[in-house]
Amino acid sequence: MFENLSERLSGVFDRLTKQGSLSEEDVKTALREVRVALLEADVSLPVARDFVKRVQEQATGQAVTRSVTPGQQVVKIVHDALVDTLTGSEDPGALKIDNPPAPILMVGLQGSGKTTTTAKLAKRLKDRDGKRVLMASLDVNRPAAMEQLEILGRQIGVDTLPIVKGEDPVTIAKRAKTQAGLGGYDIYMLDTAGRLHIDQELIAQAAAVRDVANPRETLLVVDGLTGQDAVNVATEFDDKIGVSGVVLTRMDGDGRGGAALSMRAVTGKPIRFVGLGEKMDAIETFEPERIAGRILGMGDIVSLVEKAQETIEAEQAEKMMRRFQKGQFNMNDLKMQLEQMQKMGGMEGVMGMMPGMGKMAKQMEGAGIDDKVIAHQIALVNSMTKKERANPKLLQASRKKRIAQGAGLEVSELNKLLKMQRQMGDMMKKMGKGGMLKQAMKGMFGKGGPSPEDMAQGMDPKALEKAAKQMGKGMPGGGFPGMGGGGSQLPPGLSGFGKKK
Repeated sequence: MFENLSERLSGVFDRLTKQGSLSEEDVKTALREVRVALLEADVSLPVARDFVKRVQEQATGQAVTRSVTPGQQVVKIVHDALVDTLTGSEDPGALKIDNPPAPILMVGLQGSGKTTTTAKLAKRLKDRDGKRVLMASLDVNRPAAMEQLEILGRQIGVDTLPIVKGEDPVTIAKRAKTQAGLGGYDIYMLDTAGRLHIDQELIAQAAAVRDVANPRETLLVVDGLTGQDAVNVATEFDDKIGVSGVVLTRMDGDGRGGAALSMRAVTGKPIRFVGLGEKMDAIETFEPERIAGRILGMGDIVSLVEKAQETIEAEQAEKMMRRFQKGQFNMNDLKMQLEQMQKMGGMEGVMGMMPGMGKMAKQMEGAGIDDKVIAHQIALVNSMTKKERANPKLLQASRKKRIAQGAGLEVSELNKLLKMQRQMGDMMKKMGKGGMLKQAMKGMFGKGGPSPEDMAQGMDPKALEKAAKQMGKGMPGGGFPGMGGGGSQLPPGLSGFGKKK
C-alpha cells in the first residue's frame, strides 16, 4: 500500500545521502519533495504540513549539518517523525479483555469488512491468547449477514450466538451478554449493522447497543481504500459513539496509505490492527516502527522472523536440522523450503521485509522472476517418484524428460532446479560443520529460542543491506544467475531461478 510513497521518498533520500555535506537549502528542497510525496499518497494537508515543519526544525540544526553522515541523520529524523505520527500511547495489539465476559463492539460502514474482521479477531484471540470467544451478529438489515458470521464461526472453530429471526439488535445484544456469562466465555464480540454512509439511524442503533453492552473496546472497521474519507468516518463515529481504536482493512490493496498516516494525527485514535487479505489469519497488529521502516525501505526483520516462526513446524524443523548436519539435502527438503517461502508471502513478501531489498524486488519483476517460478519448481518435484526425490543422482536423460513432461515444463528448468539443490546441499554441509546452522534454526523455530526482537537485533541491517546490494549488482542488465547474464554474487540458495514462461 505504501509502495508509491516508499519509492518517492527513497529517491529523495538517495540524493541526500550521496552528498558529503548538507546546507539548510538542501534540506529544505528535499523536504519540499517529501511534502509533495505525502500529499500524493493522500495524507491530509494539515498532517503533511505539521510533519514537514517538525522534521525541518530538527533537520536544519547544527547537529545534522555538521554530522559525519548528514543524509542518514535526516532519514532517521523522518523515520522518527513517521513513527510519532502513527503511534498511539498503548500497545496496539493488547485489547482490554479483563473481567470476563468482556464485550467488544465492532462498528463501521457497510462493506468495510466488519463481519470478516470480527471473525479474524476472534480467531486471533482464540489461537494466540487462548480465549473462549462468542460472536453475535446484530445486523438485522443486510440479507444473510447473520448466516455469514455463523459460517465463518464454523470455519475458525468459534461459537456464534444462535440466530432468532425477528429480534432487534438491542435484544440480541442482551441475549449475547447472558449467554456469554452462562457459557463461561472470556469475550463476546458484537458485529453491528452498517450503512453506506453515516446517518441518524445507524448512530442511534450503535449507541443503543453500546449502552446495553457497555463494551471494553469499541473497534471501528474502516476500508483502507477509502482514503481521507476514512478519517472523516472515524471522527464522526468517535464523536457520536466513542471509539477506542481503528482496524484498517484492505491494507494489501493498491490504495494510497495516506489514511493510515492521517488517522492517528487527526482523530487521536490509534490504529490497532490491519487486515491484509481474505484469509482468516490475514490480520496483524499495526506496529508503527515497522511500518515506518518499510516505508523508508529499512526493511522489517522482526516481522520476517515472526512470520518464519509462525509458518515453520518445530518438529519438521528438528528432523530437517539433523539431516542437514549430516550433509543430507534432497528434493523433499528443497520442496519443503519452497513451500515455506510461499507461505511467507513468496519472494516479494520476504524481500519487502529485508533492509535494502525493496528496490531489488522491482528489478526482479523486470528480470521476469516472480512467484510462479516457485510453483513451477514445486510441480517439478511433485512429478518425481519417491526414490528420485530421495536420491536426485538417479536422474538420467530419460527420467528428466518424463519429469519435465509431467510438470508441463522444459528439461532446462529441471536442470536449473537440480543445480540449485546441489548448491544448497553444499551450503548446508558447510553451515552444519560450523554450528552456524544450529543457531539459525534455533531462532527460527523459536519455542525455546530467542524472541523475534532478539533475533532481529542479532542481525545487522547494515550487513544485510550490503549483501542485498551485492546481490543486486549483477541485476538490471546482468540478471540473476541461472538466467543467463552476470550476477554471480547471489547466495547459493537463490540461484537457479529461471525466467517465467
